[in-house]
Amino acid sequence: MAIFRFMSLICISAGALAFLQLSTFIQESFSGGNMEIKSSAFVEGGKVPGRYVMKAIGGMNVSLPFKWENAPAGTKSFAFSIVDPHPVAKNWVHWLAIDIPALAKELKEGASGRAMPPGAKELENSYGDAGYGGPQPPKGTGDHPYVCTVYALNVEKLGLPAETSLAAFKKALEGKVLSQASITGKYGR
Repeated sequence: MAIFRFMSLICISAGALAFLQLSTFIQESFSGGNMEIKSSAFVEGGKVPGRYVMKAIGGMNVSLPFKWENAPAGTKSFAFSIVDPHPVAKNWVHWLAIDIPALAKELKEGASGRAMPPGAKELENSYGDAGYGGPQPPKGTGDHPYVCTVYALNVEKLGLPAETSLAAFKKALEGKVLSQASITGKYGR
């Protein structure tokens, strides 16, 4: 009887281990745990070059370039955001884009307003303009972080109006994000 209990315990333990491994595999498969985003303009934590900042502070306000990879299976579209969470900026929106087709793998330099992927829609930034608005942190406030995030979604379209707030954007993403990846650049003056 003791041998039977011991063998049962081994079988249950092996089954539990197999279930945990399968659960982890399924979770990683669906979460797209290895999705990545990169920019040719800066490295993680690096400085955003001057050409991408607002004209008022000497830049050209050219939208930053990004490439992403390893989106999970089932991705039907992407959404994208650049937000400055610095305490002075209070989640200032620099770029929101939605309905980016699932086949897209990048936003090219200068794409905002000119060369977005077909079907993509740019929403208003905190400056009040549709599309990209570069960094323009107040003098003396130190480096500001610009968190650039791509979201892989399980829907083809979010269909939000141009004047959608950041809070409404985040609410619209709830339950639709299969995976996401971020890179943060910094800029101060």
